[in-house]
Amino acid sequence: MKLLFFDDFKLGVLKADAVVDVSDTVRSIPHTGPHNLISGLIERFADYKSRLEDVVARGRGVPLGQVKIRPPLPKPYNIDAMAVNYMEDGTRAEPAPINAFHKSPNAVIGDGDTMVLPDVPATIFEGEAEVALVIGKRASHVGAAEAMDHVFGYLNFIDGSARGLLPTGNTFYQTKSRDTFAPMGPYLVTADEVRDPHRLQVRLWVNGTLKQNFNTSDMAHKIPRCIEWVSSIHTLEPGDVLATGTNHRGLSAFQNGDLIELETEGLGRLRIHVRDDLKRTWARETRLERQEKKLDGTTPQLTGKHAPAPR
Repeated sequence: MKLLFFDDFKLGVLKADAVVDVSDTVRSIPHTGPHNLISGLIERFADYKSRLEDVVARGRGVPLGQVKIRPPLPKPYNIDAMAVNYMEDGTRAEPAPINAFHKSPNAVIGDGDTMVLPDVPATIFEGEAEVALVIGKRASHVGAAEAMDHVFGYLNFIDGSARGLLPTGNTFYQTKSRDTFAPMGPYLVTADEVRDPHRLQVRLWVNGTLKQNFNTSDMAHKIPRCIEWVSSIHTLEPGDVLATGTNHRGLSAFQNGDLIELETEGLGRLRIHVRDDLKRTWARETRLERQEKKLDGTTPQLTGKHAPAPR
């Protein structure tokens, strides 16, 4: 099942290329807004699944192109993201030590929304194509063997990043947790529709040019280990999001006016825009292209505020 919010945060289920409004079916779930309506549904999904299926089977729906798609998880209690969690096409000799960071729930945006680059002296702004899982039931100190039982579903996720901010080492919070830096969607796909989350092709385009293209089989610490580790640090609740990391070699600068499209097998295509009121520019090369040219680091800023002074 593919769940989504649309228009004024009506809850819908995708049926072919149309969305069926199921708001009335879930009205009895205690909630104060869409954020805890969806988490309440996730927690009670076994009780509502057949009812939703009946409504969808009878409903005609509205063509997807005629609605405004909203974030499927408007404000998760927790957004955790794994750090350096890919083998980078075999270029890493061994997995990096397992690590993660928090992103603010206020960073969430959805399909068709805009990532806004802030006025900060970042060396570059990037967005990492990722598959994120959504927790289905409370998870605390869960062992790897039981971890997949706690997964409700999956969705596309872009990890917005403002790189190079000072002081060195004081990075994850100010790099990752800014408003609009957690695009996700366009919908939430229940786990039964994803045969193997470790064999999904992930692609990200910038203005129609393919930049990232990798498979989740390259993941260093697999999903059960990620859940085991994160849940040993803090409890995960239904509706929480855990992003599983990216292959960094295809990353390139996000900049003003960009159209970003992320598509993962079975999870749909997420489209967002980028706005930078300072209209800063960078070269369009990826990290891999710079490595092939024997150049270190990410491409330097070319123009605009905070650009390095010419030597």
